[in-house]
Amino acid sequence: MPKILLPLLALCALLSTNLAAQAQTANDASDPVLLRFSTVGDSRQDPKEADATMKPLSAQDKIWLQNTKAWSRIMRDIEGQKSKLLFFNGDMIMGYGLAGPTPTNSVADVVGSDLMAFYRQYGFWRGMVAPLMETGTYVVPVPGNHEVQSKPLGKKAQPENEAAWRANMGDLIVDADRFQKIVGTEASHINVQNNGALDGLSTDQSQLSYSFDAKDSHFAIINTDPVGKDNSAPVVWLAKDMAEARARGAKHLFVFGHKPAFTYYYGMGDKPAPGINGLDKSDKERDALWDVIEKFGATYFCGHEHEFNMSQPRGAAWQVLVGSGGSPWDAQPGEVTKNPATDRSYAWATVSIHQSGKVAIDAYGFSDTFGPTKMVQQVVLPR
Repeated sequence: MPKILLPLLALCALLSTNLAAQAQTANDASDPVLLRFSTVGDSRQDPKEADATMKPLSAQDKIWLQNTKAWSRIMRDIEGQKSKLLFFNGDMIMGYGLAGPTPTNSVADVVGSDLMAFYRQYGFWRGMVAPLMETGTYVVPVPGNHEVQSKPLGKKAQPENEAAWRANMGDLIVDADRFQKIVGTEASHINVQNNGALDGLSTDQSQLSYSFDAKDSHFAIINTDPVGKDNSAPVVWLAKDMAEARARGAKHLFVFGHKPAFTYYYGMGDKPAPGINGLDKSDKERDALWDVIEKFGATYFCGHEHEFNMSQPRGAAWQVLVGSGGSPWDAQPGEVTKNPATDRSYAWATVSIHQSGKVAIDAYGFSDTFGPTKMVQQVVLPR
């Protein structure tokens, strides 16, 4: 390519971005945005199975187990989009141990314990998101399997890990005063109680499955790996919660969970991608959740799979998979996939709720080589 074309191409890209921004601004002026939020998940790093594009890992990421480079850039972009809320759909830490007491009180045991590892990783992640809270974006956490499950115990959720979640995330779930100051509107009808009791769950699910209203929208967070019933959703509570929200006039319903209801098979051909499953590991669990989502016209945002994908599994309600916040991608470098433009992109969704009632989902991302941020998909929800 002639060298003279390179700056011209860069200029064209810049003009295109500016024109898109101007068009969005004009659109917002004619139909103001009442509330804008973003959502993404899965930023934890895996030193044993890091993506090839991230090797060698920095000494920092080997210790704190974050994809610091990707996750910090995503947050900067979200801040630039002026999102008032960021729903993080789980797997913010590597976790997967047992966050319980150590065998003895020796320094070596404490420092080397899973409990210390959980708190250290939570602390680093909280430090990374802290600037968002100071610049106008309230962070809403969603529990993932790496937070609540123990891998050595068979990838089963543990009470100790649920307790560690509350200890490290509870101040965000939901701080009404801070929410008001950051978002500029009230969080109302806050429900952070033991909502899993309605589904017969054996452990306290307070601050694991919870909900609240903001303006004319309702937001429900579900724990998709509760103790004793991993890989499921609290659908009895969720249906009750959605019905109550509709009854008090909520116009838009959004649900956030870690695991997808429908697995996105990124690979070509009929063979499913190995090692990836959502709630559709059980047709009963998948259908139970999706029946509620469709009944109330909700939209479901999730992670777990390290991919981006937006789909209408049954042709109506949308599942927005944004497990693309920095964890090693499921699709390998050079692998032929269904959506090569996005199957290895760091991506997130930003949702704008307009005065007219229009709800627009704009998905953005950048490549595994950290190219320019681009809009990768746009969807306007039916009213």
